[in-house]
Amino acid sequence: MASNTSRQTGRTLPGRWPLQQAKAQFSELVRKAQTQGPQHVTVHGRDSVVVLSEDDYARLKGERSGQLLVDLLASSPLRDVEFEHARVRGPVRDVDL
Repeated sequence: MASNTSRQTGRTLPGRWPLQQAKAQFSELVRKAQTQGPQHVTVHGRDSVVVLSEDDYARLKGERSGQLLVDLLASSPLRDVEFEHARVRGPVRDVDL
């Protein structure tokens, strides 16, 4: 199990923040997440959460386009299977124009 402190110096390793320190120095934590990359917050010596910049989060999250699903279905070995499906016609309302 990795510790967030160096045993020789007792100091916190870069990018690792014990929860109490993260709470006390939240502005510094945010600044480092923006300038140095993701910052790990530990609880009882174990990694618990990661604070990252909005740019890093957006890059990880990606854009919701559905393109991954389209690509997956297009590369499926079953992409050429044809199937019958019943046509469903929904109710139609009269509209006054």
